Amino acid sequence: MSTTTPPALTVGQEAEPRVFAPMTRTDYVKYQGASGDFHPLHHDEVYARSVGFPSVFSVGMLQAGMLATYVTDWLGVEEIRRFKVRFVDQMWPGDELTCLARVAGLTDEPGGGTRVVLELKALRQTGTPALLGSAEFVLDRTGSGD
Repeated sequence: MSTTTPPALTVGQEAEPRVFAPMTRTDYVKYQGASGDFHPLHHDEVYARSVGFPSVFSVGMLQAGMLATYVTDWLGVEEIRRFKVRFVDQMWPGDELTCLARVAGLTDEPGGGTRVVLELKALRQTGTPALLGSAEFVLDRTGSGD
């Protein structure tokens, strides 16, 4: 059962943006520990520079997880049906991530409820996208997933 009750949604409606604090190397290492992805590009400065990068950079799935958290906090984790991202740019230590969502479509579901299609962006503080994506939720007729 969902604890979220989003407002009535309309095509073109945008969610309130959410900014995730500047990323640190410690954030990267904590995510690597949780995910099991210990590639040295994400924690070993000497290695990252030796292969041509200016510094270590984030595992892309960390930003994907932040973007997923943002939209499920809005429309409910139980209601999500699809989540898709494309990695566009790297996140470096000190970068902030701003997550944005816009309702791109609303359609009636055959069994009841409404399918909500979202366009997603996760932008670096420079305004360039780190991730672009989409998500789909199915909400009941009252706007919640109950």
